[in-house]
Amino acid sequence: MQTHLLFNMNIGTQKPESIRNTETKCPFCERGSLTGIIEEKGDIIWLKNKYPVLANAFQTVLIETKECYSELSQYSKEHLYELFEFGLSAWEKTIQSGEYQSVIFFKNHGPYSGGTLRHPHMQIIGFKEADYHQNIHPSQFEGIIIEKQPGIEFNISTKPKMGFYELNILLEDRSKVKELADYIQLSTHFLLNGFSKTCNSYNLFFYQWEEKIIAKVVPRFAASPLYVGYSFPQVASNIDAVAEKIKQMYL
Repeated sequence: MQTHLLFNMNIGTQKPESIRNTETKCPFCERGSLTGIIEEKGDIIWLKNKYPVLANAFQTVLIETKECYSELSQYSKEHLYELFEFGLSAWEKTIQSGEYQSVIFFKNHGPYSGGTLRHPHMQIIGFKEADYHQNIHPSQFEGIIIEKQPGIEFNISTKPKMGFYELNILLEDRSKVKELADYIQLSTHFLLNGFSKTCNSYNLFFYQWEEKIIAKVVPRFAASPLYVGYSFPQVASNIDAVAEKIKQMYL
């Protein structure tokens, strides 16, 4: 089983960057010039990644909206629900093709997220030889419950994967995609507006695990050296207070 992903630097150096370099022309705004389109619905476009930097992988991009300076926490409910129905369907189609060891679905936002383009988008990548499940443990999705409804749970990690604060949404009932979308939008809005004045970045990760769809929303800052050097995640001492703050602000 493949444990390390090979990154093609020749392709990587050609990728445009518009998060810090705001003068860069956004390729996702030039919708008439997009190629490799797989499927589209309204403003949402799923297409092959023009810069496939990873070896042995099928790399695609999901353009969320035509509005370059919008952001997930700002979407109307109508667009939000349409986006997640479309995105989850595209992810599941890629998984069900049977061509890949595993398929990841994720989103970068902000300068510390690891992304390069400001325009709101997600990525769906099928790995031919790598299986992300090998790097996951179910304890990483356990936590203090913020809200729980039949078929869906919203919590804050007590054993985070990378460290400190991680918000989890565990979906058991596939029909409750709107509730999943609502919790994700709530999480991103909280991180950018009610969490910390210095938080301007986050990642959104999806997992298929034990017959559940799980979303994990992670605020991003400079990574802890304890994690980078020794793989020690840290859990913040005030996660119960953060859980209570989310309840008071949104629920």
